[in-house]
Amino acid sequence: MAVKTTFYCQECGYQSHRWLGRCPGCSSWNTLLEEPGPAAANSAVLPGALPVIISEIQTEAEERFSSGIEELDRVLGGGIVNASVVLLGGDPGIGKSTLLLQAAERVSNSGRRVLYASGEESVQQIQLRAQRLKATGRELYLVFETDINRLEQHIIDLAPALVVVDSIQTVFKSEISSAPGSVGQVRECTMQLMRLAKDKGVSIFIVGHVTKEGVLAGPRLLEHIVDTVLYFEGERHQFYRILRACKNRFGSTNEIGVFEMCGDGLTEVNNPSAFFMMNYHKAPLPGTVVVPVLEGTRPLLVEIQALVAPAAFGAPRRMTAGVDYNRVVLLAAVLEKRAGLPLAGYDIYVKAVGGVHLDEPAVDLGIALAIASSYRDRAVDPSLVTIGEVALTGEIRPVSGISKRINEAVKLGFTKCLAPLNNASLINEPGMIITGVETMSEAMETALGV
Repeated sequence: MAVKTTFYCQECGYQSHRWLGRCPGCSSWNTLLEEPGPAAANSAVLPGALPVIISEIQTEAEERFSSGIEELDRVLGGGIVNASVVLLGGDPGIGKSTLLLQAAERVSNSGRRVLYASGEESVQQIQLRAQRLKATGRELYLVFETDINRLEQHIIDLAPALVVVDSIQTVFKSEISSAPGSVGQVRECTMQLMRLAKDKGVSIFIVGHVTKEGVLAGPRLLEHIVDTVLYFEGERHQFYRILRACKNRFGSTNEIGVFEMCGDGLTEVNNPSAFFMMNYHKAPLPGTVVVPVLEGTRPLLVEIQALVAPAAFGAPRRMTAGVDYNRVVLLAAVLEKRAGLPLAGYDIYVKAVGGVHLDEPAVDLGIALAIASSYRDRAVDPSLVTIGEVALTGEIRPVSGISKRINEAVKLGFTKCLAPLNNASLINEPGMIITGVETMSEAMETALGV
């Protein structure tokens, strides 16, 4: 009997019985590859778990153990949960393997057995990297393995508390004829690791590659299978790295961890605000504004820079780095319509210093004032921070977490704050002069004197 084949999209996992040039699921071109179809299911019904009334289920507090890295524990929601599966993605060379090797070493030093399985490096190469990181765990085991069945046997024999698989794209299942890294291989290997984690109570970290668009390679199903999805971000030419959670069944997805890449590995940054403001000039400079932002429960101070210059060509340019492009276009339109700034004939460039990505509405006022400051060539007071969401009507709307933001600004020596009037009337922070504004024009008059 001929083996039936199915075409899988390498980007989103869409299935088709025939080849298609364009994937109907994600609209990508030339991403459908032919793979053997799943084996016919056995018609016999196997015994399984019986339905239980929810009120009769005996619950226990989730058991966690520390990774030895406070920033990683923060993002995970307080530590590593037993029998959990965590997927870590990031660009090549960003530090994924370094972070997990350091975590594995510290977990092993706490008395727990750890297995680090690599399909990309030999044990000798991992040992060389461990020597550079000074990672010599007492219960840290290394193995080079790409066969998922042999890897499962290693896990059963060793019975570790933590397993690191680096990476899922190099692991294969011999029963599937497609190449390692294909949609079918990634899906089946991840499912097998997930079942092993739940059955044996072992926590598993899986390293995943990302595509050129910055999303995890393989089917989207991969992110649905695991308990937690982490992204390790950062610019290749910057020393800092940011760890974010975009899915977490056991904690918040708003927390971030900040690391600095050093010669001997990743170092935790306990005060990110001071780190990002390290090179902030206290001298007044046009186009520069400081904004306090909230990443989860953690406040950060970030410098926003803007440059407004006459357009050299017919169509003016809008370019951003670290802030949303559409947000900048929207704020430029508000400044032109509500504040009377003729920006239609000017190029506008906006950047969040340090490479951090800002996407919350509270940075609207800072971005707008930075653009207005550069256009007017008037500097904002360097001891001033700005907070507020800008509406299309030119109003300054209140934001959440105002106390944490202002308190962080006070710690770093800022003495003035421009905030929405509704927020300012509720805050009385010693050492901080808070000025409330209602409109964009009023904010420009207060900050720039125009």
